[in-house]
Amino acid sequence: MHENSMKSYNVTPWSVEGEVDYDKLVRQFGTKYIDDNILEYFRKFTGEINFFVRRNFFFCHRDLDWIFKKYEEGEKFYLYTGRGPSGKVHIGHLLPWFFTKYLQDKFSVPLLFQVTDDEKFLYRDELSLLNVESMTYDNLLDIVAVGFDHEKTQILIDTKGIKELYRIAIKIAKSITLSTIKAVFGFTDSTNIGMIFFPSIQAAPCFLYSEMLGKRVPCLIPAAIDQDNFWRMTRDVAEKLGYYKPAQIHSKFLPALGKEGKMSSSLPETAIYTTDSPEDVRRKVKNAFTGGQPTVEEQRKRGGNPYICPVYFYEQYFFEKDDKKLEEIRQDCLSGKLLCGEHKNGLATKIVAFLTDFQSKREKAKNVVEKYLFDPQRKVFL
Repeated sequence: MHENSMKSYNVTPWSVEGEVDYDKLVRQFGTKYIDDNILEYFRKFTGEINFFVRRNFFFCHRDLDWIFKKYEEGEKFYLYTGRGPSGKVHIGHLLPWFFTKYLQDKFSVPLLFQVTDDEKFLYRDELSLLNVESMTYDNLLDIVAVGFDHEKTQILIDTKGIKELYRIAIKIAKSITLSTIKAVFGFTDSTNIGMIFFPSIQAAPCFLYSEMLGKRVPCLIPAAIDQDNFWRMTRDVAEKLGYYKPAQIHSKFLPALGKEGKMSSSLPETAIYTTDSPEDVRRKVKNAFTGGQPTVEEQRKRGGNPYICPVYFYEQYFFEKDDKKLEEIRQDCLSGKLLCGEHKNGLATKIVAFLTDFQSKREKAKNVVEKYLFDPQRKVFL
């Protein structure tokens, strides 16, 4: 548990609770903020600063400058991200995936997408393997619907692709002590031994293409910052095992529609799922917490507070990509010109339009999902 002067929060790879202090996380995890040097690299290689970076959703990194230097020298990297299939996918899960797609498109690089079905079975006592298998297939449709290039993308489901991961995982596991794993992840004597071993499975994709190609290959991981424990552990053993250290670029969390905390499947009325109907969306957004005043009169007089408002955060981080329009929304909120009910209606309309399109792509994904599944014979470094 981490505490600031006002509130407490908790960030682990399996749970995020409370109002997160990102400055404190950066100091605690030892990451670096994205600075002008990194922004200049983005301009050089992509011709722009993507709005996820520009608006500070992806905000810190490890060795991203090193990845860019390697790329500049002609050494192509690959992307690695993942999903633990513990339930339905919500919009908060999608945002890092859309940024990953952006990186894939701009840099024309492979993506290894790990689905950690084993982890979810091991972590959640109530889940059977059959439960997890069903959720895995459902989540695959969301992953494919994002639109990754199937020629350069491989989705590796742990229980299906363990043959490829295991040789790497046991080398990693042999290099890490039980005391280290307990310290990094907070495991105790009551933690099942599957979870004790699992971090080596999640680390293995960082080195998989190095093994397959017979040479060291740079790896960049775009992911939310709650997964950082895995990569700190992995970086500690990488060079000892003859690999490059994996680099990371970390995102914040999309806030829940409630008063605080990230969007979570454990609070379904504060999360927007990819399968939600227009009625679901409008009801959830209508009931969302805002930074507004108790009455219309007070709102007109005193204005609202967009800096604590999840409705505004949805606009900032995804649904309003035009900076000028976003600034108008912010100013209208602060001045009281924009009422919370009006803003909610406008956001709900944007979300419904997005989901209508996404759900169509999700349905089409059923016909092509097999093309994305990991095949060690398929060449993705084109």
